[in-house]
Amino acid sequence: MKCPTCHFVQSDQNTECRKCGTIFEKYRKRRVLSLRKGSVTAREKGDDAEDATFFQNVLFFVEPEVNVFHFGGRVIIALIIFIWGWKFILTPMTTNDTGGSFLHWVNLPFHEAGHLFFRLFGRWMTSLGGTLGQLLIPITCLIVFLIKSKNPFGASVSLWWLGENFMDIAPYINDARNQELMLLGGITGREADYGYHDWEFILNEIGLLRYDHTLAHMAYGLGIILMLVSFSWAGYLLLKQYKHLHLA
Repeated sequence: MKCPTCHFVQSDQNTECRKCGTIFEKYRKRRVLSLRKGSVTAREKGDDAEDATFFQNVLFFVEPEVNVFHFGGRVIIALIIFIWGWKFILTPMTTNDTGGSFLHWVNLPFHEAGHLFFRLFGRWMTSLGGTLGQLLIPITCLIVFLIKSKNPFGASVSLWWLGENFMDIAPYINDARNQELMLLGGITGREADYGYHDWEFILNEIGLLRYDHTLAHMAYGLGIILMLVSFSWAGYLLLKQYKHLHLA
């Protein structure tokens, strides 16, 4: 049989889902009760109802029975990213606090992998590929959590990570003309050949080098906005999950 909540296929003999913990009998009773009350169908509600259904079933989906230990773990994660996120938000971009954090070293392998992948599309895309690589990974995680795993809380954490990545690349963009940041290899852009500093090459090749500081502040600001949205999203989901706690 297939779980009506997470769609995990399992034995017909199971009384609850092995993946999400949904108790099938309780789900069926709630479904019957809902039908008896004469719930309005999406067709009767029109297009607005379809939009509401999308938000309810994808962005704000909550299991009918939330495992208390899973909920506790999510609360801890939410507190960590909330405190850590505000530390980034309240720190000026010019300090490069994100570049000195633990997450910078998590992002770095994806950055370098992006260079390798986008090498197929020419030198300019090779340089831009590093930034694209470290942005595409959290975007991919967000989509997988939402569509494949039906885990919007995991998606909200991925959104936070995406925001952190924008804040991580902002000082690099800001350094395009000054070239004072220490790069891989223990040298600055000034000490290296032209093209070694990604954002100097990217912006210079398209005639936008003089806008490096503006673009950097835009990237940092976007990262802050994404983090604030992730806080609200995760908090709302936890509130809904709290109301569905399964304590037995």
